[in-house]
Amino acid sequence: MSVQIWIDADSCPTRVRDHVVSYAKKINILVIFVANKPISAKFENFTMIICEQEKDSADNYIYNHVNKNDLVITRDIVFADRLVSKEITVINDRGTQFTKDNIKDKLADRDFDLQLAEIGLGGSKKSTYGQKQFIKFANCFDKVLHKLLNQ
Repeated sequence: MSVQIWIDADSCPTRVRDHVVSYAKKINILVIFVANKPISAKFENFTMIICEQEKDSADNYIYNHVNKNDLVITRDIVFADRLVSKEITVINDRGTQFTKDNIKDKLADRDFDLQLAEIGLGGSKKSTYGQKQFIKFANCFDKVLHKLLNQ
């Protein structure tokens, strides 16, 4: 079975989307963007799935269609937890691979940050995506994808 790359595209940076599509084209791997609205990319060799505007509809679509040897790129830690429990390979756009060994800690960190924000003690830091984050993503993507391809 061949590897496919699924991207939870609503919040995925354009730079990441373009990199993945360009890379996948070179090695002839299908990239599937799933979102609640059309997204743009520099390249044309990808599939775009547009889901309903309901909460988690894109996540649910990916979850129901992904195969065990595929790669999913998502920023959503709760969704990543669902995928990891299904034994799907998952990374985020900042170069973190979610695994059975780290996903519960990532969820706990997320919940803690949400609690701080709710009481006014967090949520003020700006989320930037620059060269440092992209390089970390690109290195992780390359490593994880090659591991999947060589299974």
